[in-house]
Amino acid sequence: VLFPSKLNMKSAIIAALVGSAAAFAPAPVAKTTTSLSAFEDELGAQPPLGFFDPFGMLSGDVTQERFDRLRYVEIKHGRICQLAFLGQVVTRGGLHLPGDIDYSGDSFDSFPNGIAAIIGPDSIPTAGLVQIIAFIGWLECAFMRDVPGTGNEHIGDFRNGYIDFGWDD
Repeated sequence: VLFPSKLNMKSAIIAALVGSAAAFAPAPVAKTTTSLSAFEDELGAQPPLGFFDPFGMLSGDVTQERFDRLRYVEIKHGRICQLAFLGQVVTRGGLHLPGDIDYSGDSFDSFPNGIAAIIGPDSIPTAGLVQIIAFIGWLECAFMRDVPGTGNEHIGDFRNGYIDFGWDD
């Protein structure tokens, strides 16, 4: 018997209740300052978080050029992910390019969808993957870049003075 008397049992219950009540007490919040307040007015900073930098890539001595570079890279990677997702949805929906992918007569729809198109027994041949990667690299170097002085309106504006739909008039 752990608690021989009723008084000890009541004392143990009261101690447990007081201890559990401390779990619901508000924790003190420390006020900290940061150099990120320089970017509080940037596009995308919204309440309640304000400027959100979860990985701390802009902590320390940060310049506007570094911020602009990281935003540029974020926009470009986001667009690449959107195209990859769209490619998955379209090919899984059964839509494929017409014609043959090579001179031996393999059609575009003869290859599997998803990761099986890259690795596996029925995957696209290595020479085809090299051509795809080379084409993407050529697009990256030739077109998908921000050319200064061509009328770009914001970071990640890759129109470079070529495309103007008149939306800004």
